[in-house]
Amino acid sequence: MDTAVPSRDTRRRLERLIVTRPAPEAQAWVQALRADGWPAHALPLIRIAPPESEADRAGLNHWRRHWMQADAILFVSGAAVGHFFDGPVAAPASPPRTRFWAPGPGTASLIGQAIQPLGLDMSSIDAPPADATQFDSEHLWPVVSSQLAPGRLVLIVRGGPSAQDGATTTPGVAGRGRDWLIRQCLDAGAQVQGCVAYERLAPTLTTDDHRLIDASAHPQSAWLFSSSEALTPLQKLQPAPVWAETTALVTHPRIGDAAAHTGFGQIVQTRPALADVVRALESGWSRP
Repeated sequence: MDTAVPSRDTRRRLERLIVTRPAPEAQAWVQALRADGWPAHALPLIRIAPPESEADRAGLNHWRRHWMQADAILFVSGAAVGHFFDGPVAAPASPPRTRFWAPGPGTASLIGQAIQPLGLDMSSIDAPPADATQFDSEHLWPVVSSQLAPGRLVLIVRGGPSAQDGATTTPGVAGRGRDWLIRQCLDAGAQVQGCVAYERLAPTLTTDDHRLIDASAHPQSAWLFSSSEALTPLQKLQPAPVWAETTALVTHPRIGDAAAHTGFGQIVQTRPALADVVRALESGWSRP
C-alpha cells in the first residue's frame, strides 16, 4: 500500500474532494474545507440513527442514570458522545470517580462540552497526547492503563453492530470495534460492559449520489475516509467504478488497508484533524 504523500513537483489541480463522514459531520467539514478553498462535497456513507432494539434503548437509559457506577467510560466516537447525552443524564451528587476516555481530541472536546452541565471539566478526560502519531485505542492505552485493577468497571459506549458488513461483536460487550483495548482491560482484571448509543446503517444513495460517485473516480478527485465502514457501500456498487487512478485520504492505517482492498490506487494517510487533512491536500494538490 502506497502511503506516501505526493511530492509538490507532481501536484495536480483538485476538482472534487468527497467527504464521507456521517451527517451532520460531513457538512461541517465541507463548510470548513470550502472556506479554505477546497472543492469539497458531502457524501455520508454511514448513516447514524438511534438504537432500534428495545433492549439497547433500555441499556442506554440505564447507563444515562447510573454512569457513576463505572470507573471509566470509553466513548468510541463523537457519535457515541452525542447520542449518549441526547437524553437526560443524571448529575452526580458528589464528585464521581469516573474517568472519561476518548480515542482522540475531537471526541475529547465533545465529551468536555457534554459533561460541563454535570459540573465536570476536561480534567476528567483521558485521551492520547496531541502529538500522538495516531488517535486510536492503541495510543489511548498507555494513558489509561494505570487506572485499571481487578474489579474495576469499564463501560464502552459505542454503535451497534454494523448492518453493512455483518461484523461480529466481542462476547459480553454490545457493539463492534475497540476489541484490542477491551482485551487489555480484561487482561488487567477489569470488568467490561457495553452500551449501544446508536446504530450504523447503510446509506440510502440517490441518483445524484451515484452521479457524484461516478464523476469522482478519476485522478483529479480525492476521497476522505475516517472509517473503514464508509468503504463498504462503494465495494457493493454494481457495476463498480474503477478507483485505480483515484486517491483516498485515510485517517488510520486500517482504513488505508480497506481503501486499497476497494481498489483505490493511491492511499494518503493523515491524522484526522482538519489542519492535518489540509496539509495532506496541500502536499498533493492545488486548489481550483
